[in-house]
Amino acid sequence: MIITIDGPAAAGKGTLAASLAKEFNLAYFDTGMVYRAVGLEMLLNGYELTDNEKAEKFAEQLTFPRMMELSKNPEFRSLNGSRAASAVAAMPKVRQALLEMQQNFSHNPVFADGSKADGAIYDGRDTGTVICPHADIKFFITASPEVRAMRRFKEYQEKGQDVDYKEVLEQTIARDKNDFARAGSQPAADAIHFDTSDLSISEVFEQVCKIIVEKQKTLEK
Repeated sequence: MIITIDGPAAAGKGTLAASLAKEFNLAYFDTGMVYRAVGLEMLLNGYELTDNEKAEKFAEQLTFPRMMELSKNPEFRSLNGSRAASAVAAMPKVRQALLEMQQNFSHNPVFADGSKADGAIYDGRDTGTVICPHADIKFFITASPEVRAMRRFKEYQEKGQDVDYKEVLEQTIARDKNDFARAGSQPAADAIHFDTSDLSISEVFEQVCKIIVEKQKTLEK
């Protein structure tokens, strides 16, 4: 079974996807990590985020082991890391270079230890439209920009990072604009929508689980 969870940044996709992967024993692929990995490579090597050629090279060379190694760096999910990820994600050639890696995973999903999985949960933008349009179930998780910015602001604070809420909100709005300007970035026509602005993650999780269980019954027939 392949399940995609699409939606804007800080809508709750990651928390939901990780919980679902554990609940249904499926592999978990956070697709946003590939862009953070390339963005961080740019930062670590001192390249300008506008250098398309270098970004494309890093994207072509990126492997899953390297991505997981980079994810341990404190800057990977920092505000700087988010800026870098957003910048390289807007580059068409970078997106194309990383697309094949993400698509192939759906045909041969594995757990973090490399063991084979019976399916995967995809967490990230464009998962239900571009990466896995063949997915068995597609969800689109969203929330207001203000709610999402506050969530991300609190995450940075908990990590001890000195950030300004207004800056985080501006970045959230700008990222939304860039993301939705891309082809394929609108919700899949057959996606099931959830707005988490006024819903707890546990409430969404409960509702989503019921949908997945019903779908499993259908697939088993």
